[in-house]
Amino acid sequence: MTAYKAPQKEMLFILDCLINYQEHCKMPGFEDATPDMLEAILPEATKFFEELVAPTNWLANTQPAHLDNSEVITASALQGVYQQMVEAGWCSLGGAQKYGGAGFPGVADLAVQEMLQSSNMGLSLLPLLTRGVIHALDLYGTEEQKDAYLPNLISGIWSGTMNLTEPQAGSDLSAVKAKAIPNGDHYLVSGQKIYITWGEHSETNNIVHLVLARLPDAPSGNHGISLFLVPKYLINKDGSIGERNDVRAVGVEHKLGIHSSPTCTMAFGDNEGAIGYLVGPENQGLKCMFSMMNNARLAVGHQGVAIGERAYQQAVAYATDRVQGKVQGIEGRAPIIHHPDVKRMLLQMRALTEAGRAMSFYTIAAEDRSLNHSDTEGQAHNAQLVEVMTPLVKGWCTEVAMESTSLGVQVHGGMGFIEETGAAQHMRDARILPIYEGTNGIQSLDFIGRKCLRDGGAVLADLIVDMEKTALSSTVMSKQTDYLLEQLKQATSQCQDALDYILAHPEKASEVSYNYMMLFGNTLSYWLLVRLAIAAQSKITEGSKDSFYPRKLATAAFFASQILTRNHAYLATIISDSSFIEFAGSQPSEQFVTD
Repeated sequence: MTAYKAPQKEMLFILDCLINYQEHCKMPGFEDATPDMLEAILPEATKFFEELVAPTNWLANTQPAHLDNSEVITASALQGVYQQMVEAGWCSLGGAQKYGGAGFPGVADLAVQEMLQSSNMGLSLLPLLTRGVIHALDLYGTEEQKDAYLPNLISGIWSGTMNLTEPQAGSDLSAVKAKAIPNGDHYLVSGQKIYITWGEHSETNNIVHLVLARLPDAPSGNHGISLFLVPKYLINKDGSIGERNDVRAVGVEHKLGIHSSPTCTMAFGDNEGAIGYLVGPENQGLKCMFSMMNNARLAVGHQGVAIGERAYQQAVAYATDRVQGKVQGIEGRAPIIHHPDVKRMLLQMRALTEAGRAMSFYTIAAEDRSLNHSDTEGQAHNAQLVEVMTPLVKGWCTEVAMESTSLGVQVHGGMGFIEETGAAQHMRDARILPIYEGTNGIQSLDFIGRKCLRDGGAVLADLIVDMEKTALSSTVMSKQTDYLLEQLKQATSQCQDALDYILAHPEKASEVSYNYMMLFGNTLSYWLLVRLAIAAQSKITEGSKDSFYPRKLATAAFFASQILTRNHAYLATIISDSSFIEFAGSQPSEQFVTD
């Protein structure tokens, strides 16, 4: 088991050289979040998560949450940990000052959230879903709802959940059957929801459930779903905790990974009905919930980065200590980190993780600007950018997280297959990421459909122009950066070819959506690595001897030669004349039968 070390220097480098935090924090609402404040806060966060939270990861994994007489019992290793996070203010860093938050930009809060996610991914889901509830209430809640719930949610004293899925309705929310009956100034909600993350627990004083349900006269399908706020405990007029509401957990799932996170089956209204309050307009619940879902999708994408980082650190530590075989130039048996194929795997893990981190920070910075930019045109442009980038962050970052954590097991060899080393836990925990908050098949369809075809590829075309500007930059300072820019130029051209083809052949969109998403994910994340590499080269040119900067160039070069080359195959499948649908035939159930 390896101790976790927060990549604080990497985060600050991204915030400085990619996000331009010096200017970013000058937007309205962020006046107190100065670079000096950020540089003071991150070391404190590093100490907290390295020393207090990270050691719980393996222990909590061995103590799965379970149900005992209708009460959910969380891992004993986590007892009191979340409360200490609340007291230290780590849950409220990005919250609005109006409701008691610290008022930091989302991109600063992201650095702290990554530390939590790497330290204990199962625990990180508790504040992750709460942030989604905060986001939805901030956009669609009444002033009374905001005043009653946001202060305690932002502080972390209360937590929140998202209740969409039902036994008969997975990703197809049009099949939701939960009901909400008007009853005076509230509604009585009834029905069952499954896969509810941290749906029941005793780590907070209250749990605020956002629930999709149908009104009695609602039309069928997606256009008949409304959103309701259903608290575990009702709130008295003075803001104090009142009676227990008619909502309870009736089961806790036994899962492949994230064992420390209780994934619950929730029953609403088994007795007289769970008291709920409408959030947003009637029959527009799906629109309101999507604000929470998109918030969660971005957070899940960064979970991929965080678990990749933890797996990478463990693999490096193991490869440094494990002695086996001989390597030319080293006397006697050598640590396996000197073997070329182990170097390849470690570099691949590092390149994928750092590329994902850059793309996630870039997107959250755009989200900050979409909300806080000084002019409405800037807000609108960045809102469009966030819409396009969300399925890439969620889809691409979680796909490569599976690749990285699998490589982490491989670096360990046979020991990686043994639970006690901890490498397998990272791979098991990562496996949920391409599934929840919309499977990656849904993300790819969203990216190629709503985020490309709907606007004729306008936002993607703008991104391609931005990448071309970098590729044609005259700030070439070394042969290495020259090589990086040349590869970026080629990858950008491949994206343009794919975009042109899909706009001309929209009928193929659903068939090639996954490869389309991965092509753009590879290229956009590489573009950001190149920008960071150019910044690193500037530091070297200025005389810096810090080995951190040559590593940035090496990482980008490895990505270009070993990962970006996959784009040739992705593009070939997109523009191919043949169709895998033809191979499957008109009766796929017959095609896939095994003899």
